Amino acid sequence: MFSKACEYGIKAAVYIAHASLEGKRVSLKAIAGEIDSPVAFTAKILHQMAKNNLLDSVKGPYGGFQIRKSQLPVIRLSDIVFAIDGNAIYEGCGLGLEKCNARQPCPLHDHFATIRNDLKHMLENTSLMELATELETGHIFLKR
Repeated sequence: MFSKACEYGIKAAVYIAHASLEGKRVSLKAIAGEIDSPVAFTAKILHQMAKNNLLDSVKGPYGGFQIRKSQLPVIRLSDIVFAIDGNAIYEGCGLGLEKCNARQPCPLHDHFATIRNDLKHMLENTSLMELATELETGHIFLKR
């Protein structure tokens, strides 16, 4: 459902948020290793997220990525998805048809619209703070 870049972006954001709760910055290599993502691809994704003011990038020997603690409750998963993939996930056809709408629906249109609305609701109502906290308590995992 999410693009690979979006999957990595969400995982990276949760990992960075968790480190930020502890007042730490994390390096590109640490992030890529933690989320099992290629370093160059991760760099591109993180750059896009920084460009959209979702995280801070600090250069230099003590640099890395962080998210201000005050932003953790404010940033929603929908912000990350939009920064990386735009609104495509909310508008695309469940079968991948180019022209699928209420006037010319695909066989899954009505069912997929319900799923898409539920997904949008979940993304808009889930903060990085929630996920970082759940990661800290061991209720969720970024990799097996």
